[in-house]
Amino acid sequence: MRYNVRMKKIDTNTLPDDVEALKAMLLEQQAEKARLQQESERWKRDFYQLFEKWQLELKKRFAASAEGLPGQGDLFNEVEDILNPDEEEVAVEQHVAYTRKLPRRARLDASLPRKEVIHDISDDDKTCECCGTDMHRMGEDVSEKLDFIPAKMQVTRHIRPKYSCRTCEQQGTETRIKQAPVPASMLPKSITTPSLLAQIITAKFQYGLPLYRQEAMFKQFGADISRQTMSRWLVAVSQKLEPLYQRMHDLLVQQPVLWADETTIKVIQSEKRKSYMWV
Repeated sequence: MRYNVRMKKIDTNTLPDDVEALKAMLLEQQAEKARLQQESERWKRDFYQLFEKWQLELKKRFAASAEGLPGQGDLFNEVEDILNPDEEEVAVEQHVAYTRKLPRRARLDASLPRKEVIHDISDDDKTCECCGTDMHRMGEDVSEKLDFIPAKMQVTRHIRPKYSCRTCEQQGTETRIKQAPVPASMLPKSITTPSLLAQIITAKFQYGLPLYRQEAMFKQFGADISRQTMSRWLVAVSQKLEPLYQRMHDLLVQQPVLWADETTIKVIQSEKRKSYMWV
């Protein structure tokens, strides 16, 4: 941005004939021009600072931010990145105002199920070596370790016995076969169950695990479920939840102000296209 300083037009007939007076007028004009140029530079600097702040505020409010699924991208060197070689499982001794805290092991959640394993000595060792009498149990030491039980998949067989009347069959009388009704299913004529659907939906939408990775994970458990099949299941479940979605929509439009997250995500085989996740 440029500022042109326009000088006042001077009538030559009004100029004095004295050389010293002309020099004084010239010096005054030069000083005025320098002052105006300095003021122009100051206004220009202030303008650019305000313009940059305005642009930054626009980006914060309206520009699409990068997708930020926690942990995405830390697929190979995650252990090396988060590992602190100086950090132990037991709390490190801390020195605060020359006082020392004793090491303390982190407590395990009391709500977790417990399995007791008793490591006892043999019955022969429970006899006193000095007098030969039986020793009594005076106490115990307890330590806890945290185990992880891997998830497993199982096939639930729904067996519905059929019943008919042999007497009526022998007499040629038509009789009705009795059988329990088919159990209710979220997706009839499908092998999936509510627990499997809940696992797929939670892994995808809460933890950001794509269907192709879930497909590989299920194969490790011995179940061959293609990503196309899981995709059809998700669409079918979303149709079942249409009334719930409509109810949530009705409640949202009643609010005075609504906020939207227009963060774009990258979709496989779509490098240039901006995609949005609707949940």
